[in-house]
Amino acid sequence: MQEEKVGKVQKFFSKPSVAAIEVIAGVLKIGDKLHFKGHTTDFEDTITSMQVENEPIEEAKQGDLIGIGVKERVRENDTVYKIV
Repeated sequence: MQEEKVGKVQKFFSKPSVAAIEVIAGVLKIGDKLHFKGHTTDFEDTITSMQVENEPIEEAKQGDLIGIGVKERVRENDTVYKIV
């Protein structure tokens, strides 16, 4: 399974279980499979929804700061990989 580094977690919101991610490379789309990796984080999840400034989007590109729902807790500075 090949992975490419696409982002970095900026913040985690526990009540809605949402990760704020800075996209640092490539393009993310709904349906993409991601791998979250950090000091104590290591899981895969699929993007089911994405938002920018509370507005739903279909696609995010380099430089965007997006919010996506995650099934587990992530931490600041965790690395986000897209499984290709």
